[in-house]
Amino acid sequence: MTSSPSMKILVVGGAGYIGSHMVRELIDKGFDPLVYDNLSTGHSWAVPEGSLIEGDLADTAALNRLFETVNIRAVMHFASSIQVAESVVEPLKYYRNNVANTLNLLAAMRQNGVKRIVFSSTAAVYGSPLSVPISEQAPLNPENPYGRSKLMVEQVLADCDHAWGLKSAVLRYFNAAGAHPSAAIGEAHTPESHLIPIMLQVASGRRESVTIYGTDYPTRDGTCIRDYIHVCDLASAHSLALEALLDDSGSFVCNLGNGLGYSIQEVMEVGRAVTGHPIPVSIGQRRPGDPALLVASADKMRSEFGWKPRFADLPSIIGTAWKWHQNNGYGF
Repeated sequence: MTSSPSMKILVVGGAGYIGSHMVRELIDKGFDPLVYDNLSTGHSWAVPEGSLIEGDLADTAALNRLFETVNIRAVMHFASSIQVAESVVEPLKYYRNNVANTLNLLAAMRQNGVKRIVFSSTAAVYGSPLSVPISEQAPLNPENPYGRSKLMVEQVLADCDHAWGLKSAVLRYFNAAGAHPSAAIGEAHTPESHLIPIMLQVASGRRESVTIYGTDYPTRDGTCIRDYIHVCDLASAHSLALEALLDDSGSFVCNLGNGLGYSIQEVMEVGRAVTGHPIPVSIGQRRPGDPALLVASADKMRSEFGWKPRFADLPSIIGTAWKWHQNNGYGF
């Protein structure tokens, strides 16, 4: 399809890690993104000047005013709580933010005739898979409130399609990592919970060691195995999904990942090679809700939508993140 700057794409959670990279991708593709974010985990410096509306999905009046005053063509939804371990001890937070607030968004969309949404889902909807790599047809059996909250929204989207024609692209992705090649934006959570940025905080002197949570998993070295995908490759896949919806495709679900699984220990070794730092570790207990093995099959996204990841190997992914950490002092 041909995009134009007159197309307003609402990026909910667009000041966050993945959302801010999505905004850059949309601008590069000729779209006109508008960011809606409460800045609870996002950062105003991560989005272009003039593109941010500070607001919360819990504020239904503000949501309706936004949809009534701006001609929104489609919505991209990244505004979720995302920490598996936290979801186990604070489930209501996850059902409130990830489910109830999404219902507010969908109600505003319906009231104002917006019928296209790209939804940021997760591999956590699969739970511990019966086989890998995981295809979109794998059983859905989330093992923690985070995964269950995302699956609930997927089911709501399917029901809304049946009821009033809402078309959705549900993208289930694995472990986002890396940073924009310009080093202008990158991953900056407070507190940080993801392995690669924690590892790079150690390498840059902002943390003493990395804690590995469990070394007794049924994997090749006893640590969890995950599929890491570069955040810019995630953004390009979302852009292709958006274009498909704007070209009047039906609703669809796709996995996003590299199809390559790396253990925690293997990620540590690549991090040491990239940074030249020994990156010491300490061993902790398993975290509740962590499956041993998650690796994607992204064949559908590649074959049906022509998706081609640019940063397909772990050294490249970690290398862009390391450049971000070195050049930006962790973004502040």
